[in-house]
Order: sequence, then C-alpha cells, then structure tokens
Amino acid sequence: MAVPSDLIVSVSGIRGIVGAGLTAEAATRFAAAYGSTVAGNRVIVSNDGRPSGEMLRHAVTAGLLSAGCKVEDLGIAPTPTCGFAVRQLNAAGAIQITASHNPAPWNGLKMFGSDGAVLPAAAGAVIRGLYESGDFTRAAWNGIGTVGVPPDVGADHVQAVLDTVSVAAVAGQRFRVFLDANGGAGGPLGVKMLTDFGCEVIAHGCEATGVFAHEPEPIPAHLVDVAPWVKQHECAIGFVLDPDSDRLALIDENGDCVSEEATLALAVKYRLRQQPGTIAINMSTSRMNQDVAAAAGCPCVRSAVGEANVVALMRETGAVLGGEGNGGVIDPRIGWVRDPFVGMAFILSLMAEEHKPFSQLVAELPRYAMLKTKFTVSRERLPDAIAALEARWPEATINRDDGLRLDGPDWWLHVRGSNTEPVVRVIAETPDPERTAQLCREAGSVVTG
Repeated sequence: MAVPSDLIVSVSGIRGIVGAGLTAEAATRFAAAYGSTVAGNRVIVSNDGRPSGEMLRHAVTAGLLSAGCKVEDLGIAPTPTCGFAVRQLNAAGAIQITASHNPAPWNGLKMFGSDGAVLPAAAGAVIRGLYESGDFTRAAWNGIGTVGVPPDVGADHVQAVLDTVSVAAVAGQRFRVFLDANGGAGGPLGVKMLTDFGCEVIAHGCEATGVFAHEPEPIPAHLVDVAPWVKQHECAIGFVLDPDSDRLALIDENGDCVSEEATLALAVKYRLRQQPGTIAINMSTSRMNQDVAAAAGCPCVRSAVGEANVVALMRETGAVLGGEGNGGVIDPRIGWVRDPFVGMAFILSLMAEEHKPFSQLVAELPRYAMLKTKFTVSRERLPDAIAALEARWPEATINRDDGLRLDGPDWWLHVRGSNTEPVVRVIAETPDPERTAQLCREAGSVVTG
C-alpha cells in the first residue's frame, strides 16, 4: 500500500488533513503497524483535544487492540504528559494523537518508544514499512488486547516538575500570571501547576475543548489580540501554549511578545545555576543558549534538527538540559519530550531569584536577530550549492551533520535541503537585523546562482 500523497510521514509519526490524507482507516493501519512492534505490551494513548481526536482515538485503539496491545487511555493530555506516562506506567510506548501547531483541519499520530521519547528515525522507518506492506501482527479472537484507564498521571507530571525547583521561593512572590492555552490540552494542567506555585492565574482558553480562539502556532503574529491582556490584567508574565503543549511562548509584563528563542535560553540560564553541565540544542537554535552556557563555564553542543536528534545527543553527552528554539525545553529528570511546564517553572524561579521584571530578564540575554528564509533549488544542484557556500565563507567553522552550518565570530548560517519539496531553507543569526538579512540574501544568491 502506498502512503497517500497528502499524508505527511516523518521520523516520529504521521500528519494530515482529517478526512483527506488522514482517515480512520489510515490511523487504524498505522496503529496496527506500531502495535506489531510492541505486540502484547502496554501502550499509552492520548489526544490533544481537537474534535477529530475522538474519532482517531477509537481508530488508533482498534489498531492496537488488533495487535494484542494493552491500551492505557489517558484521554486528553499534553504531549509531554504522554511521554511522562510511558515511564511512569512502565509501558512499551505511546501514540499521541495531535497535529501540534497545525490548523484545526489537521491531526496526526506521534509515536513514542519505551523510554518516553519520540521514536528515532530508524524505528519510525520500520513502522512505516509495516504500514505500507500490511504485514501486521494479528491477534486471535482470544488474544485481542484490552483497554484501561490509568490513574491521574497528569498530577504526577506536575509534581515531578515542582520537585525540581523551590515552590516556596516562587510562591513568596505571589506572581499574577496570564496563561493562554488556546483550547489546547495543556490548559488544565497549566492552571494546576501555576496555582500550586501560589500564582494568581488569569486563564484564557484553558478548557481543553480543542476549539482555537486564534491560530494555533504561538508566534507573535498570532498573538496580536492576546498579548495586550497581559498588561491589562497587570500580570508579571504571560505564557502561551500550543495545542498539544510541547511549546512555550512568552509575553512580558508590558504586553510585548518575546521571541520563542528566548524560552530555552532563560531555562538554560536557570538550570545551569542548579547544576553546571552540557546543554544540547539543534543546529537552527539561537546562539543565545551557547553564550549563556559559556558564561556559566559550560559546553553547548548541537544536533541535527528534530526533537529525536536533540534527545539522542543529550543522552550521548549526559546533558543536563536540551531543547529547540521553538519554545521547547527538555529536562531529562522529567522526560525526553519538549515540556512547557518545565519552562514555566524555570522561568518563574528565575524571576523569583532575580527580583527583576520579566522584560529586564529578557533584555539581559545576549542580543541576536534571527531570520528564516527559503529558496527554490533543485535536489540535483544542492551539493554544488553547498560547496559554493563553503567557498564563499572560507573562514567559517564548518559542520555538515545536518545540511551545512557555517559559524563565524558572532554569526552563523544554517542551510538545509527540504525532504519534501525542491527548496533550501536558509537560517541566519547575527547581532544586527540588517546584517542578518544581508547574510540570508548572500546565501540565497549563492545557492540559486
């Protein structure tokens, strides 16, 4: 069976428009393929609250049961809670039903291994092969799996996060905090954790209805109506979650959106005060993290783009914290998934320690301007384009682990070919916005030349 052209298959799962590429049949088949790799064992299933999640949850459950799996149904739960539950319940893995920050018509399946991390590429490729071939494990009538409902893993997840910081230090500040979950899965858990911190919570869209009040990707352009409420409610900070709650965006006390790149940098700053160690980030994440780590006398290492790649490097280097510049923070003490609850806890703790307005903490981070662009380049020309870029900046440090990354004294350039379309993604960062734009233009002219 060929994968539908409008069904996106990545190293960690599938994603598509519900009723088009992503159907109940496709979800059942993919779950059966996944179940065939863990046949007879316990598998966690949860969803992010989108209305289509109910249908897909039944489809996924059917596929897993057909392979003899014991399904533990969390219901609506954040993606990091799903990953946390795998280890907490000693499961063989999990399927989270989510399309992350995609618009409402989309949904998908995100798969986890027995360690609670998203599946690496090799394991994902095995499942895709089974999906295409239909060579599934099929349980006999008396070997079909079962469905159960586990205890409240969400409360354990929150407690695990609280145990990493001083709750009393944060509670003593009596912060008023704005939380926008936009109808996503993380609203109830976010309100609970912030309340446990002794914060007064101004909650917006914190019921997990799956109905979005604004575009789901938590970037400044989508928060124009939301951001001013932070100042209007006289909050010390605003937190914004994406639908499955694996990304954290920030708004300062003046109602100004903060670059999502700052989320991880602030978490790094706090974590290295707790315990010096290695920080792991991906190739396209801001140099702020590298500078913050260096100021603490700690190394910062980079992986290929992708959560699974960051996690692999964290394990390899024994990193104390990792993440990606999209607002994702990974603390191995909690789990191997981007976790905004960790991000919120660390940032509130930093505010409590520093006794400074949040905007000042942001202003004290290293200042960089990042720009993400893309150019049409055929796959055949890509090797020549990469070679031309290396020749254009011969003084730069070269890294070829994920496309090409060039590092200068205070700038970097990351160029990656798309796996799905004839484009090259060019990301640059320097201290000056115009210089960054010029760097992208130069790189674009080289790769298209």
